[in-house]
Amino acid sequence: MPIRILPENISNKIAAGEIVERPASVVKELVENSLDAKSTRIIVEIEKGGKSLIRVSDNGTGMGKDDALLSIERYATSKIEMDEDLFSINTFGFRGEALPSIASVSRFSLVTKENKSEAGIEIRIEGGKVISVTDKGSPEGTMISVKDLFFNTPARRKFLKSFDTEMGHIADVISAMALAHPNVHFKLLHNGKTVYNLLSSPDSAARTEEILGKDTKSSLYRLGFSTESISVTGWISSPLIKRHTTRGINIYVNGRFVRDKIIQHALLEGYSSRLIKGEFPVAVIFINLPFDEVDVNVHPAKHEVRFSEQNKIFETVKKAVIDTLDLLDPFKKTSVNFIQKGQYDKSPGISEQPVFYRSLKKPVASQSADVPILQATKDDVCTVSSRQKQASGIEDPRCLQRGIFDRKDADQSQIRSLISPQAAGNALAGAVQESLWEKKRFKDLAVLGQLHGTFIICESAEGIFLIDQHAAHERILYEQIEKRAESFRSCVQNLLVPEVLEFGYREAGVFEKLLPDFQRAGFELEPFGRNSFAVKSAPAFIADKDVRAIIVETVEQLIETGFVPGLEKASDELLKLIACHGAIRANQKLSDKEIRTLLDQLDDCKMPSHCPHGRPTWLHFTIKEIKKFFKRIV
Repeated sequence: MPIRILPENISNKIAAGEIVERPASVVKELVENSLDAKSTRIIVEIEKGGKSLIRVSDNGTGMGKDDALLSIERYATSKIEMDEDLFSINTFGFRGEALPSIASVSRFSLVTKENKSEAGIEIRIEGGKVISVTDKGSPEGTMISVKDLFFNTPARRKFLKSFDTEMGHIADVISAMALAHPNVHFKLLHNGKTVYNLLSSPDSAARTEEILGKDTKSSLYRLGFSTESISVTGWISSPLIKRHTTRGINIYVNGRFVRDKIIQHALLEGYSSRLIKGEFPVAVIFINLPFDEVDVNVHPAKHEVRFSEQNKIFETVKKAVIDTLDLLDPFKKTSVNFIQKGQYDKSPGISEQPVFYRSLKKPVASQSADVPILQATKDDVCTVSSRQKQASGIEDPRCLQRGIFDRKDADQSQIRSLISPQAAGNALAGAVQESLWEKKRFKDLAVLGQLHGTFIICESAEGIFLIDQHAAHERILYEQIEKRAESFRSCVQNLLVPEVLEFGYREAGVFEKLLPDFQRAGFELEPFGRNSFAVKSAPAFIADKDVRAIIVETVEQLIETGFVPGLEKASDELLKLIACHGAIRANQKLSDKEIRTLLDQLDDCKMPSHCPHGRPTWLHFTIKEIKKFFKRIV
């Protein structure tokens, strides 16, 4: 085939494919242009998740007629003049590709007016073709409207997600930019309803609280560290506040929101020994360094950067985090005195901002001595008096069934778990293990003891069994919840103080769709403001756990893996997480009675060989294998 130069309309669409991935990409590019224009007020209007309309209005410097016409030409920019400028970029935009790329795949309108002009100008473009250029009365600033995104590239349009999903991505973009620019008033509307109305403020702490939620206020510590050429500021959370995804980490380099593995790794190294693998802090980190020491011209979307001295960046961020956490650790010799809520921390390197230590709120039942030691009856139902029922905080005594999770007393224990002996599930078990133990006679095993408080050692005529107590209990709980979810509605425990959860727009949308699943599992929830929800009760067997963490972890994991409303995956993932949090832990000593109860209930499981997440619950070593290992037989 002969080689030919592509027509401009095709090359623009190719460029749009790199820059305009989805409606959120359009919003990002347009808002960055508004910030470069020194705007102090930016209004973003969205309809139908951005598929129908994206409109960004600002009060920035605006453009004259000639500049406005040039702005829609490819590679036209006011940000750079010579090749050396590429290595010292101090603006968000610089490529000159965004506007023509957006205009090539939408019905595009630009209205702008600069301060010295008597009238503004309106340019209308459809699919990359200029339709009209007219004078128009308008206030100073710029308003860009993008309608029917990808109308002329249906192959791209069909890959867009639902309105709520696309709107969630847009909300993430606005919140990320608003964190870095507290002096700018951001307003975001979707289908005429206000999503964010973030007033300008000189205090970054106020903006951080607005975006991350008021519940983080008592758990964020100010970063303040600098070298000769690098400064690291922002906020990091107490190790007590953790996430199971990286969604709570916001990284900025010279004011630009980026995704950078080096900085993220440095942050986690700073938390070393304070967080276990798979846990992540909440953080807002601003790194400022000379513009010529960072290359932002790495990717068209400008999400990635490259540092000239990445090891230096890594060590600086790591030290900033370590120093802050060490200063706030009351058990270290170098720490400041433990400060009470509301007082100011005037430690070296920490700004004079109120630092609040998080007061742990756990929804626990009364620990009165009147709470009975519950014994399982023939039909596996416990009986308690009305006075005892009130003391325990449990609404329905039928939910207190044969358990293994005991409170240690002098001679006996109080059952706290919720386990049915007739549980059933649908998770797949490994064929090899099932063939080894088809009859599931766990109750016939002779218990030898525990190994490191984590594994139960048993023996039989066939050999030795090692049982992972957490995985086994997790399987029992999962099957019991799955089969008898409807009965869980009465098996709840009221929280002493309702937990109020504040979510971002995207998280709130997912959580709202999950409400029926949470309620089916035993949670009592109700809306508590725009993106807030109140948790009034929880399943009895997890009521003394961190209910907030269970809910937040579920929502974040579903977003990370791709939440699709209506699929069983969301409900199933919720049940798995509840079972995991409710199960006994590793390094927890069990009494003989607890171990025997666990083995009995494992027999009642349909799929006892794996926990809901796929980890094995037990291993078997035959006598023959052991003898061969010790060379007793060949």
